[in-house]
Amino acid sequence: MEPVTLITERLLLDAFLPEDLEGVYASCQDPEIQRWTTIPSPYGRQDADHFLNRMVPDGWRSGTEYHLAVRLRPGGPALAAIGLHHPRSGGWEVGFWADKAHRGRGYMTEAVLGLARWAFTDLGCTRLEWRAEVGNAGSRAVAEKAGFTVEGVLRAGLLNQGTLRDCWVGALLPSDLELPAPLPYLPARG
Repeated sequence: MEPVTLITERLLLDAFLPEDLEGVYASCQDPEIQRWTTIPSPYGRQDADHFLNRMVPDGWRSGTEYHLAVRLRPGGPALAAIGLHHPRSGGWEVGFWADKAHRGRGYMTEAVLGLARWAFTDLGCTRLEWRAEVGNAGSRAVAEKAGFTVEGVLRAGLLNQGTLRDCWVGALLPSDLELPAPLPYLPARG
C-alpha cells in the first residue's frame, strides 16, 4: 500500500519526506519523547534516517505499520508523528509523539481521530488500541480526549529500553465514532 494523505480540520497527515529528517531528529532530542516512547535513547541522526528511510517505507510495503507526518499545511514541517501497527487480528494499535512546541493545542487528538477514522473505514479495523506507560499523563489525555475508554493497567505490558513496564491500555471502537463496524459486537452483560 502507498502512504495516504488524510485531511482533518487543521491538519494534514501525509508521507514523511527526506527533508523531514532534521526535524524528526531535533524533535526526538526532547527528553520527554525519549522517556515515554520506544524510540532509541540517545537518539541520533542515524536513528532518524533509519526511521524515515527503512521503518516507514517497509511498514507501508508490508502492510504491518503505517507512519504519517502531522503537518499544519502541505509541504510544512512535521510537527508530530503518528502511526498504526497491527498487533492482532482485526485490531490496530496507535502510537504518536508531538514536537514540544506544538503540544497543548489539540493537534494530537485531532490527528488520532483522523487516523482512527481511516483505520475503521479503510483498513477494516475492529478495535483501535492505545497503550502508554503508566505515568504518561500527556498521552493519556490525548487518548481520553479522542474518546478512548481506558480499560486498565497491563502489568509488564510495554517493553521500553530493555525493561518491561506497566502500561495503561485503552480502546476506541468504530461505534465510538458512530461508524459501522466490520463485525458485530456483543458486549459483556453487567
